[in-house]
Amino acid sequence: MENDNYQITFAKNKKILMSSIKIIKIGGNIIDNPAKLNQFLVDFGKLDGQKILIHGGGKIATEMAETLGIKAQMIDGKRVTDAETLKIVTMVYAGLINKNIVAQLQALQCNAIGLTGADANIISATKRKDEKVDWGFVGDIESVNVHDLKLFLNNGLIPVLCALTHDGNGNLLNTNADTIAASLASAMAADGNEVHSVYCFEKKGVLHDVNDDNSLIKTINQEKYVALKASGIVNKGMIPKLDNAFKSIAEGVKEVKICMAEDLSDFQNAGTTISK
Repeated sequence: MENDNYQITFAKNKKILMSSIKIIKIGGNIIDNPAKLNQFLVDFGKLDGQKILIHGGGKIATEMAETLGIKAQMIDGKRVTDAETLKIVTMVYAGLINKNIVAQLQALQCNAIGLTGADANIISATKRKDEKVDWGFVGDIESVNVHDLKLFLNNGLIPVLCALTHDGNGNLLNTNADTIAASLASAMAADGNEVHSVYCFEKKGVLHDVNDDNSLIKTINQEKYVALKASGIVNKGMIPKLDNAFKSIAEGVKEVKICMAEDLSDFQNAGTTISK
């Protein structure tokens, strides 16, 4: 579920020192392809240091909804999450996909723990308010519980978070995975950690020509971003990704990368780097 605008209230808890952390987000192009997912997890497992994996839902939730006779409601590419759809995305995101990823990481000797935002009160959100559209159970992030998330990390666990948060009143909320990744990165940075964010998707990075993988733009700063949008080179779904990236940089995240999942093993030299 897309969420381009959000606010974060950082949890005020006792700090636990941490040197650096990598926050990696994967999308449906990897989740929907077992071979690609397996290779990605192998590469993810080899990354040094503390890390968090964020994932969305891919096509599986839509396919399951169709099987059950529940028609997906989409507005401008964004999913409306009614009560029945929430049941499906919870089963798919928090159950099937999340636990499959955790099981595969365990097979790679990576001690992962699967989470939603409700677990350990990691991410709380509010139900989206929109005068024009009733988005149903869609959440806009309100707070990130850095303290308890770091308890997992400092005890050798790798959090694997799906795209669900909670409202504190017993309701789960469908929340955009890119926004979750950006929110966690900003909260961790605000807590004094060196944070590296990596968004993995189907292209090598931001391209001058979307049909030419050799047209990679290696570095984008704010001035260049404005020019790329004005020229139409950056458009549609890439805009909210880059908006989130620049917001993270402004909030203290050390580095944001956009690259192919296949390039994760060398992400420092791959993809597009977002800079000040």
